[in-house]
Amino acid sequence: MAKILTYEKFRELAPGAVFAKGILPDNSTGLNMTGGGNMLKWVAVKGWAQDWCVYTHWADNDFEFIESSGDKVESEDNIQNAVPCDEEVMNRYRF
Repeated sequence: MAKILTYEKFRELAPGAVFAKGILPDNSTGLNMTGGGNMLKWVAVKGWAQDWCVYTHWADNDFEFIESSGDKVESEDNIQNAVPCDEEVMNRYRF
């Protein structure tokens, strides 16, 4: 079971920081962006207004590219697959 990001831990994160990253499949168990089954890299970035976002792109790109030019993950299920979090943190997601 993955650790849940609580609001208490979220508040401690530095603004502008990538606080999590990884690789997940493009399917319903990962980041179901196209459903093609290929691997996707993702990064979670804390914003400057106590908000945050997850960006993703194909796994052959580096994490820096994904942070600057990746696609925003907008499905709550996909967001929770990447960064399991409590309701208060989820309410701060920048859709």
